[in-house]
Amino acid sequence: MKNLSSMSRADLVRELLASSRTAMISDDLGVYATVCESPCATPCAPRVCHKLAVAREVIMRDLRDRMKTTSALNSPQAVRDWLQLHCATLEHEVFIVLLLDAQNRVLSVEELFRGTLTQTSVFPREVVKVALRANAAAVIFAHNHPSGVAEPSRADEALTQSLKHSLALVDVKVLDHFIVGGTSTMSFTERGLL
Repeated sequence: MKNLSSMSRADLVRELLASSRTAMISDDLGVYATVCESPCATPCAPRVCHKLAVAREVIMRDLRDRMKTTSALNSPQAVRDWLQLHCATLEHEVFIVLLLDAQNRVLSVEELFRGTLTQTSVFPREVVKVALRANAAAVIFAHNHPSGVAEPSRADEALTQSLKHSLALVDVKVLDHFIVGGTSTMSFTERGLL
């Protein structure tokens, strides 16, 4: 049995379309926990969880592809949707950097730091190193609030400004910083905080 992230798109679609009797159940139980043990979901059978995990993987790949082929600024909803699928149900904080080329297309997405239920430590030096290694022209930051509240703290605002200044020294623009809290996503740019 395969990990969902290593399966081809065709295999994933076959999994979605397969009858309950013939569907493989992946060894990636972490995906099931994310999909089936979120606060808003009710417990479900392993086969249903498997189908949900497969569907989630297909959607995340499609959104990632859309972000790579069009400017992130032209498809901010795709960025929001991908971020919500990626981290809205996590029980710990993560800090993510979307590395963009000169046309604001996504080069790669890096989960740089993991934290606890209420905080994660972010080191500007490491963010700069990742941006330079990817030859990024711009970045978008994101992190989640497991509490479900997508409001920035003063520490979030200070960190964003620190990262913006650090990256400006190496000519990398910071386009936005999203906070994902449950089903809502807050944009620093839209709020005028960037």
